[in-house]
Amino acid sequence: MKSVFLRFEEALDAPFGGEDNPLRHLGAIGLYLLWIVVGSGLYLYTVLDTGIDAVYNSIGYLSLEQWYLGGVLRSLHRYAADGFMLVMMLHLLREWCYGRYFGFRLYSWMTGVPLLWLAYIAGIGGYWIVWDQLAQLSAIATTELLDWLPIFSEPAARNFMAPDSINDRFFTMLVFIHLGVPLLLILGLWAHVHRISHVDYLPSRRVMLNTFAVLLLISLFAPALSNPPADLASVPGELGFDWFILFIHPLTDLTSPAVVWSLLFVLTALLFALPLLPHPRPDPVAVVDAANCTGCNRCLADCPYAAIAMEAHPQRPGLKLAVVDPDLCAACGICAGSCPSSTPFRRRKTLITGIDMPQQPVNALREQLEQALSRLEGGCRIVVFGCARGADVKPLAAADTMVIPLLCTGMLPPSFVEYALRCGADGVLLSTCRESACEFRLGDRWTRRRLQGEREPHLRRTVPISRLQVVAASSHDRTELAEALADFRTRLESQVDSDDRLQPYLRRSPHHA
Repeated sequence: MKSVFLRFEEALDAPFGGEDNPLRHLGAIGLYLLWIVVGSGLYLYTVLDTGIDAVYNSIGYLSLEQWYLGGVLRSLHRYAADGFMLVMMLHLLREWCYGRYFGFRLYSWMTGVPLLWLAYIAGIGGYWIVWDQLAQLSAIATTELLDWLPIFSEPAARNFMAPDSINDRFFTMLVFIHLGVPLLLILGLWAHVHRISHVDYLPSRRVMLNTFAVLLLISLFAPALSNPPADLASVPGELGFDWFILFIHPLTDLTSPAVVWSLLFVLTALLFALPLLPHPRPDPVAVVDAANCTGCNRCLADCPYAAIAMEAHPQRPGLKLAVVDPDLCAACGICAGSCPSSTPFRRRKTLITGIDMPQQPVNALREQLEQALSRLEGGCRIVVFGCARGADVKPLAAADTMVIPLLCTGMLPPSFVEYALRCGADGVLLSTCRESACEFRLGDRWTRRRLQGEREPHLRRTVPISRLQVVAASSHDRTELAEALADFRTRLESQVDSDDRLQPYLRRSPHHA
């Protein structure tokens, strides 16, 4: 399933690009749609009459007489709600396909499951407020479904047996539910993302404009209109139906309340149980060395999952010390790439950084680079750094090409690019994940910004950009990556006589080492 979903997702890169690929930003698009629902709903609430005799006419007036404002906003409210449901389910499917429901993602998964219930409760309740024949059908079907549960002393469906059984208090309760449940939903969404840093609360401007334009066009050419008014003395006829929100009613008719409740409870239990199933053991988390941590806050600023906090340094009064929460650490190494002490130009024989990854320490990375550079042959020697979760760089290895897979390209300090060029490499190729497709959310973004000098630690301006090639490639882009390397080599060979080479660097250990 992961491979199938990934291929479909990557197919959308061509028309949309990584930044605007809807499947890569489902969470942000869902939040954007929710804000449209909330904004349009606030206007509708302020002008809506909630009396039993007035609500239908009030909504009808908005839809027909004030179609240019109230009608458009009602349609936006309806279609944005449908879109939110669709995006929410796609987001759930994507996270499941990618196995993102255990380890450091456990909290987000567990807090996301109840949001499904809140979203559908709010959506179904919203249809009741209109109080047309569709609302009547939904209200009766829902109460009959609830009656199967042993929670009421008397069947709730009896409240819809006669026309005089519904009064104004019923609509006051509906409005309260339709406002209260969305507030709980928003609170739940805050809990869902509050352990994630640098959350994209909104998608890109282009995505927002295009999404709004599509919703507006649908609202103008297929406006949401009420069905005939509710009449408890008659059976509703053929109705316009919303399959995104009200699908549970036909499902109940085809089966039974027992089957529907069993299906809902089993699916919910399975979602909660997924993290308890066997899964790969977590990788070792980041380790802080108090003697080398300066409390600069860079690792705190760059961590994608808020796994780092700054506390008082136990050995240096007035300074801070980074502390890693092992339950939240993704073991991506982005923090090591941001640490100012991770530069390979330090002359210490053993490079100990302020924060590091036990499975791929910065010191081991420097030693691997030095040893491989000493063995490279040929007139054009290239160093390839690649993300282990992106395109496989190992097949690129050759006598004149060395490859170093990384936990994430975000763990590579930009100074390693300069170090490789000063220690004998003619060029450095860095293979990142596709744009916005990083397994750890921010690895490709921070890498690009560091290399462009927009984020610390940045690549020094003295490093010739012509000797650096950044390629965004996924696990399905091996051919494209090999072609990019060949093109890069051709370009380097054409500038063999250029004067942009950096002065060689020979690291010497200090006398006290």
